[in-house]
Amino acid sequence: MEDVFTGLSPVTQALIATLFTWGVTAIGAGLVFLTSTVNRRLLDLSLGFAAGVMIAASFWSLLAPSIALAREMGMVPWLPAVVGFLAGGALIRVADALLPHLHMFKQVAEAEGTHTNWARSILLVIAITLHNIPEGLAIGVSFGAAGLGLANATLGAAVALAIGIGLQNAPEGTAIALPLRGDGMSRIRAWWYGQLSAAVEPVAAVAGAAGVLHMRPILPYALAFAAGAMIYVVVEEVIPESHSGGNADAATLACMVGFVIMMTLDVALG
Repeated sequence: MEDVFTGLSPVTQALIATLFTWGVTAIGAGLVFLTSTVNRRLLDLSLGFAAGVMIAASFWSLLAPSIALAREMGMVPWLPAVVGFLAGGALIRVADALLPHLHMFKQVAEAEGTHTNWARSILLVIAITLHNIPEGLAIGVSFGAAGLGLANATLGAAVALAIGIGLQNAPEGTAIALPLRGDGMSRIRAWWYGQLSAAVEPVAAVAGAAGVLHMRPILPYALAFAAGAMIYVVVEEVIPESHSGGNADAATLACMVGFVIMMTLDVALG
């Protein structure tokens, strides 16, 4: 099975990897079929864990390879990392300002972006979708980089990134589905909206992988771009949400655990 996966094109590998992360999101959302209540402490721990995974992935799987590849390709080593990182954060900031969305644990009146009368469910899904685009892009760029055969970008590292993001996708599905169930939505509809937020990951992954395969010189910039987008999401959304329920210390420890697990995966598999 491993040989079959290795023999696939990087675009197909990225697609399969993000179908996995999407599936994990759906499994997390499936918790709505077992319970209609959410343990806020557990949810905050899960969000903290997700933040740690994303921070570690941003450095070990994206920024460090960006710098190494820039050096290997004869570029100024730090320049693509700086430009790409800031551009990734800037793009998510623009999207955050323009697209109507609602962060978890907020009331509809606190929705951000352009004013709209959309339902709470749609606003929640958009918020998590914004979160998931950088994740899908990061996976796609990583598989694309590995497909180019460069020494500092390996298939194992790309797989490790997909596993790490998959681990933290489950609580995201739960974090959407259970509150919607608590608002009176049916279990099946709450599950549908919970898993829907990750549907964008395969699209972003395929675009990222195809992009770097056809435009090799942009690879160091693309890796750093994905890192910048993820760090923006972590700092602006995930960490504040994990600290908003009175469980800041526990969430911080969970963040450290997530960081260590993602770092270990990347080093062990990369």
